[in-house]
Amino acid sequence: MDPAAPGSAAWLRRVPLVDGHNDYPWAHRICAAYDLDKLPFDAPTPQLHTDLPRLRSGGVGAQFWSVFVPSRLTGESAVTATLEQIAFVRRLVERHPETLALATCGDGVDEAVASGRIASLLGAEGGHSINCSLDVLAAMHALGVRYLTLTHNDNIPWADSATDEPVLGGLSDFGHRVVAQMNRLGMLVDLSHVSADVMRQALATSSAPVIFSHSNARAVCDVARNVPDDVLERVPANGGVVMATFVPMFVSPPAARWYVRCRELAVAQGLDPKDFAQLDPVMRKQATVEPPPVATVDQVVAHIEHIRDVAGVAAVGIGGDFDGTAFVTQNLEDVSCYPTLFAALAARRWSAKELAGLAGGNVLRVLRAAEEVAHG
Repeated sequence: MDPAAPGSAAWLRRVPLVDGHNDYPWAHRICAAYDLDKLPFDAPTPQLHTDLPRLRSGGVGAQFWSVFVPSRLTGESAVTATLEQIAFVRRLVERHPETLALATCGDGVDEAVASGRIASLLGAEGGHSINCSLDVLAAMHALGVRYLTLTHNDNIPWADSATDEPVLGGLSDFGHRVVAQMNRLGMLVDLSHVSADVMRQALATSSAPVIFSHSNARAVCDVARNVPDDVLERVPANGGVVMATFVPMFVSPPAARWYVRCRELAVAQGLDPKDFAQLDPVMRKQATVEPPPVATVDQVVAHIEHIRDVAGVAAVGIGGDFDGTAFVTQNLEDVSCYPTLFAALAARRWSAKELAGLAGGNVLRVLRAAEEVAHG
């Protein structure tokens, strides 16, 4: 690819590419207990999907680091673990001031990119992290968290998850209060992982644009984690953005069916298929006897173009979910691979302006809009 061509790594760094979701902090906790001497960020780390050399190769200009904690952690334990995740990201940035910069607003992203650094933003994955406390939510915002994914894989007392049995039929009264408080703070409402009813109700409640930080189109791959068309049709009126993910089970229908079989095997063994710590070993064992079907770049393109066709080109973004999945899409194996996707889209006659919006312009518009709502 021409180094100056739209979609090239050099072009993406300038645009910039803003990825909506990366689970490197939790992966580092599991692999090295946050010890950056043991597992340095600025050296190749083939056991993970993310390191600084590959972020540079991939043209990443800004990254929302997920300060995820599993939903098996509840109450004060969830809050504590989330604070530890936040502290790790801030320490990571402090250790590499020449290449990383903490960002909490659109202007901060622009400043980081202009200085040649990767803007580092924080997103909390799962409303269990706030322990049903609006004050904890505000404290996390004060520490730099700029989105909250309302649920993870399990229901919480105030919102239903896409991958759990519905209890509330959407949001509780407190759930609507959480959305309103996030609007007041300028924190993005993230609707990945939530039930379709939560999606609809949050869109109706939020006075600021929402995001789906790592979700695909259900019409292309029919799994509960993806966004149905009737929700996509509501996104333009809200001004939000749906950030396509690269997780094979949400990309490829055959991979999704394989994933369902693995979940069924987990249940048969008395395991909780919503708990990745229990499900991942089942999937890895199953992969030795039945390799998962390959997911492809063309299938990711199909999701992005479906989101564009239903919700509009201003509603598309990228949320790879690297280091949050045991399996990866072919030719999108790590954070160095974004140019491959953009080259495929350029070949399909996406304009430089459309590619720039997909890369990061759309989600930065949403971030600034949320700031305006908070300040207005």
